[in-house]
Amino acid sequence: MGLWKCTVCGYIYDESAGEPQTNTPPGTPFGSLPDKWRCPICQAGKETFVLVPDTSVPTQIGTTVADVIVAELVKWGVRHVFSVPGTSSLGIVDAVRKNPALRFIAVRHEANAAMAASAYNKLTGKIAVCLTIAGPGATNLATGLYDAKEDHASVLSINGQVEVQYGGPGGFQEIDQDAFFRPITVFNNTISDPSMTVKLVTAALKYATVRHGVAQLSVPNDVQKQLLNEKGCVRESCADSFDILPPEKDFRKAAALIDRAKKPVIVAGWGAYGLPDEVLAVARKIKAPIISTFRAKGIFPETNEWYVGIMGNVGSPQARKLVNESDLIITFGVGFSKMTNLPVDRPVVQVDIDPIRLGKGVSGVPLWGNCALVLPVLHDYVSERKDDTILPAIAAMKGEWRKQRDSEADPRATPIRPPYIMDVLSEAVPDNAIISIDVGENGWWFGRNFRMKRGQRMVMSGYLATMGFGFPGAIAAQLAMPDRPVFCITGDGGFAMAMGEFATAVKYHLPVIVIILNNHELGMIRVEQKMENYPNFGTDLTNPDFAQYAEICGGVGISVKTPGELFPAVLKALEINRPVIIDIETDPNRF
Repeated sequence: MGLWKCTVCGYIYDESAGEPQTNTPPGTPFGSLPDKWRCPICQAGKETFVLVPDTSVPTQIGTTVADVIVAELVKWGVRHVFSVPGTSSLGIVDAVRKNPALRFIAVRHEANAAMAASAYNKLTGKIAVCLTIAGPGATNLATGLYDAKEDHASVLSINGQVEVQYGGPGGFQEIDQDAFFRPITVFNNTISDPSMTVKLVTAALKYATVRHGVAQLSVPNDVQKQLLNEKGCVRESCADSFDILPPEKDFRKAAALIDRAKKPVIVAGWGAYGLPDEVLAVARKIKAPIISTFRAKGIFPETNEWYVGIMGNVGSPQARKLVNESDLIITFGVGFSKMTNLPVDRPVVQVDIDPIRLGKGVSGVPLWGNCALVLPVLHDYVSERKDDTILPAIAAMKGEWRKQRDSEADPRATPIRPPYIMDVLSEAVPDNAIISIDVGENGWWFGRNFRMKRGQRMVMSGYLATMGFGFPGAIAAQLAMPDRPVFCITGDGGFAMAMGEFATAVKYHLPVIVIILNNHELGMIRVEQKMENYPNFGTDLTNPDFAQYAEICGGVGISVKTPGELFPAVLKALEINRPVIIDIETDPNRF
């Protein structure tokens, strides 16, 4: 049985398989097709077809390079692939289709695939894959992959590439992907030799895991389809433990510094997010108030007696005052970003898994290691401090901050003010909810006014702070934790960047609740213009009816225009168990 190729579109007629669309049964020779038979893809006549060698397309049944790649992903625990399928990745897409252990999520834009994969790792610690085509598919990933790079999220990006024989100038949808991804990745390679498939896939997964970053593999279209016996392949393995502890002398130095301090303050960052009990144990022993970074919001419920609030430009003035007046800052997994703006003109005891970040502060003590391991040991080294004034002082500071925020939450103002929106959401969002927030004015209000409860989780774009992250992050959260309610809190500008994915949520039955603070402009940019004494310009937005858009997509849309409608709208959304958009008409003015 032969293979015949259409020289117009490239379609392959396989005599052994026939052609269902034209009711051509298997085993029909090309020469016996009717003279009026046409290409099922481009409708070209039989005269455009040429006989091609059997070697150009694998006709025998067997395991391909793509099959081996996908099987290796499954062995490493990968369960979700976010993708926009296309010509140069079809071999891998089909391998995913055939493997029941993987769930394929077809998204509407590659940047959203990468953001979802990044959010998935931030929430679970597990690697997800984004899979795209060569050229524009690969370049569209850049923003989402850069978010993963900046926030140290482990992500594997697999990208198709043009066939090897067509490499070079003039190649269709071809770019130098190795060069393009080099600034973003911790591992970056192309599988050009099938025998290297397993070694490169396992190396990519190892680098992404160990170095907490993005690994990228390009796979040429023809290589994906080549047969491969993986038994002859070399593979790499990965250590299953990354426990790091500093030496005893460093613990003694840190403990001595902490014991001498009169006004120590603990700052908990993303690196300590899953360790509230360990952080609290140290705070109680040394009688130090706890402050968190924005990314670590939710490490403690706001009712915790030792927790003051967030440090940074969305934080409270009381938290800032405590830090500024401290004589020692103790940081657990804190990145020292510009937005947190921690002072480094005083001693800092700093715990971090990344040695590059260590060394902040004047005559401080860096402790290189996992917060999970370092904090219990540090707790044993420090001395018990007696101070009955700390908790009443924290309570007074929190009372001042709560009073200020309550005064801002006017339940009568229309359009609805953001402080009131966050006040209502603080009550209505369930204790076990996952909240994905977007970047912009909505994020500012969430960080400042939303009161986290015990059990709630938050995910965001941290250092890159990219608009449009909120909804892909929510999709990832719902896939990772399907039994928990998931909220996306976003603005009209941020949601519009990813609104095509609402149809994705409908397609895969993901009951994400989208809260849109719709002020008809890029509110944060307006504020920034005001801060720099520029006139407001270019920030106004012409929006569709987002609630109606939800209905058109097959979801549920709810419009909220008055304060009294908001709480019932959230309760209704929680009962529906379908994707919901709550479009809240809000005020662009801050207070």
